[in-house]
Amino acid sequence: MRKTAQEYAEILLSKTDLRPKTAIVLGSGLGSFGESLDNPTFVEYKALEDFPVSTAPGHKGRFIFGEVSGKAVVCMQGRLHLYEGYPIEDIVLPIRVLHCMGVENIIMTNAAGGINESFKVGDLMLFEDHINFMGQNPLVGPNDDAFGCRFPDMTFAYSPELRAIAEESAKALGIELRKGVFLACLGPSYETPAEIRAFRTLGADAVAMSTVPEVIAANHCGMRVLAFSLISNMAAGILKQPLTEEEVMVAGEQKAEELKALMQEIVKRI
Repeated sequence: MRKTAQEYAEILLSKTDLRPKTAIVLGSGLGSFGESLDNPTFVEYKALEDFPVSTAPGHKGRFIFGEVSGKAVVCMQGRLHLYEGYPIEDIVLPIRVLHCMGVENIIMTNAAGGINESFKVGDLMLFEDHINFMGQNPLVGPNDDAFGCRFPDMTFAYSPELRAIAEESAKALGIELRKGVFLACLGPSYETPAEIRAFRTLGADAVAMSTVPEVIAANHCGMRVLAFSLISNMAAGILKQPLTEEEVMVAGEQKAEELKALMQEIVKRI
């Protein structure tokens, strides 16, 4: 039988003396930030019995404990996606493990397609809100009162306090930070041009295949959430060219240093 989130948390905490209050989830092409942590301890997902492992390109699939700006953090270097075939309870298991470890703030990152036509490849977008087009919610089924209430409010899914810190940090570093609404699709196929036009009408600024289930679970647990998209490509139909996973990885590599500086500044200010 698979271990509980609490049991996995206890195993992870036994491997480090750190007790981080902040976690960072590193999305496609953005995993290099994890290599910059001071005094790192690595724990592979596959080293945890029956724990789901990442199969998507650019997702190493491990926890990294370390320090940023002198503060303890834990990174997820790679996440899980519904399109990999995992049930949604597996997708959010790591978030519940982080909660059981005592994490209070979680910073999500992903690579996304730009829907807003004023965006350009390489922009960083701060989430103001999201639209869930995945057709699933991780809270369906019996509620676990140990994590949160039956009907959690999502009005402030993205912490106003953390968003203010992010904007102050970007300004201090001279980093242009876009703001917008993120829309999540199931994938793994990219969206059609007609879908992108519909999403723009709905008010979406960026689209990808992750993050929203984790945000819902984190809010259910009472964690403060901050989220960013790296605009790694323009969404289908905006440019007259097909979309590829390679361009996502290249965009992540190109923005690695800027993202690293921003994450360091935010962690320092939390």
